Amino acid sequence: MDQVNVTRNETSNATGVEDQEWTQAVMFRLRTAVLLLIVIMAVLGNLLVIVSVMRHRKLRVITNYFVVSLAFADILVAMVVMPFNFSVQFYNEWIFGPVICDLWNSSDVYFTSTSILHLCCISVDRYYAIVKPLKYPIKMTKKMAFVMLAATWLSPITISYAPIFMGWYTTSEYMRTRELNQCEFKVNKPYAVISSSISFWIPCTIMVFTYLAIFKEANRQEKALHARAGNAMLMHRHSREVGDKNGALHINATTPTKDRNILKMKREHKAARTLGIIMGAFILCWLPFFLFYLSTSLCDSCTYPEVVTVIMFWTGYFNSALNPIIYAYFNRDFRNAFKNTLACAFCSFCRRSASDSEAMERLDRRGSAQLRVPIPSRRASDLASL
Repeated sequence: MDQVNVTRNETSNATGVEDQEWTQAVMFRLRTAVLLLIVIMAVLGNLLVIVSVMRHRKLRVITNYFVVSLAFADILVAMVVMPFNFSVQFYNEWIFGPVICDLWNSSDVYFTSTSILHLCCISVDRYYAIVKPLKYPIKMTKKMAFVMLAATWLSPITISYAPIFMGWYTTSEYMRTRELNQCEFKVNKPYAVISSSISFWIPCTIMVFTYLAIFKEANRQEKALHARAGNAMLMHRHSREVGDKNGALHINATTPTKDRNILKMKREHKAARTLGIIMGAFILCWLPFFLFYLSTSLCDSCTYPEVVTVIMFWTGYFNSALNPIIYAYFNRDFRNAFKNTLACAFCSFCRRSASDSEAMERLDRRGSAQLRVPIPSRRASDLASL
């Protein structure tokens, strides 16, 4: 009887171990697939953004200089930073040595800071385009855009490669007990406060207040536009009634310049909305990480499971794959450009090359101009014939 019980216990234990091993194997494969999908989406999606802007003249505006630069930074995140983190999840240890560990940590801090500084530059660009439209052509020139991009790419070096390779970022205890098969980003308290403030808290504060001003001004302009449209409709109706009573023919003169300004204002509002959604997605992806990073760095006695660190890192990395999806969903110009670029990429014969796209855009603009301009002249010629 005892032998039967022992056999049953051993069988149940073996079954439990097998179930646990099967569950771990399934979770490992699922995690590997998800992480690989994020890497591939980040590379291909941001590459699509860069190629689409290069191929379509309509997208070559100053704002999209920052968008292309941001996409390039996200590609580098996917190609330089994510694979090392993926290897740690795959092998459960660090296999590249301490020098590559410092390079990986430096690149992680550098490209994260670069991304948020790009978004800060975009918010400043949108601020001048909507809140101060008269100063926008004077302030936001191509030269100013390149200066801002240079500062965006160079300034994060001060909190990434320089302090990490010099050993200023961590504690002396960690430097003494550092192991070759581990790559922890153990920082001291001054570095945690300074780096998080420069790379996240200060730029995010600027962006939040900038976009509050942008949306406040956009709402004011939309209300003024609706009021103006209502007044114009009442004046038009009144003039028609007066003209009918007097038996005279009333000419409703159009103003193409005013129409172009209204269309331009609507485009600026749509661009601001899209970029505001991108900023919100960035904050949602990286805010949990920086809260976790700052709290664990300042608290010496705090303990946390390793899986929390993994989730925080990869939630932030997912933002690099999210921006092209936002462009495709919320911006019609990017959506059409993506369709055209993908059609040319997957078809053996490209029916519409880049030059053909530009020619079609020129014809569209010329045709729309011909439709707008001759309206008063046609009405004048009709009056002359009468």
